[in-house]
Amino acid sequence: MHHDAAAALKLTALSKHFGRPAVDRLDLTVRQGELYALLGPNGAGKTTTLRMVAGLLAPDSGSVEIFGIDLAANPAAAKQKIAYLPDDPMLYAKLKPTEYLEFVAGLWGIEAADAAPRAHRLLEWLDLSRHAHELTEGFSRGMKQKLALAGALIHAPQLLILDEPLTGLDAAAARQVKDLLLEHVRAGGTVVLTTHILEVAERLAQRIGIIEHGRLIAQGTLDELRRQTDGGTLEDVFLQLTGQS
Repeated sequence: MHHDAAAALKLTALSKHFGRPAVDRLDLTVRQGELYALLGPNGAGKTTTLRMVAGLLAPDSGSVEIFGIDLAANPAAAKQKIAYLPDDPMLYAKLKPTEYLEFVAGLWGIEAADAAPRAHRLLEWLDLSRHAHELTEGFSRGMKQKLALAGALIHAPQLLILDEPLTGLDAAAARQVKDLLLEHVRAGGTVVLTTHILEVAERLAQRIGIIEHGRLIAQGTLDELRRQTDGGTLEDVFLQLTGQS
């Protein structure tokens, strides 16, 4: 029997309790080469899910597979394929962007000769080149967010996992980040992001998953989700599915 290439991300019955279930037997598959947006009300379990995918939080039960590699059984190999950007990324205040990217590349074992041109290209793309030699402690929130994204991309991860990547960005910065994510997908990469800015999901995502109380309640293209509801904008569809309309 012919099997498609392994899914970029496959969650099976994934569960995590903090006194109550934050993620509740979640099944979710993200295909290779797609941009998948995970939406849900606050407290639905989105961040907890991403932290388990990134290997920062151990599930109580269930499994995470990244390109067919079981994260629990083989964490080093699975993590090599992903980059995770939390919603409050940690930067080192006393480093310049070039030094920060060199440092992150070094953590991934990337040769300086390979890292330097890649860092240069990312800083260009994100319009940070003119700040390349300034200390990051003086950066605005948006600049920090963009630099953290560059850090996430420096080892050319196949799967990029982003928690609210556009929070606090102005329109120009948000556009640069969106373009970079689309570029990553065009080049064959896979992106999973959470966002509460529904218009971003509507415009960028090939598929959308809606999670509530730690469970996937609907997923599909925007058109497929419209057919499960009375249609309308993604906001209309989202509010109907989560029982808020």
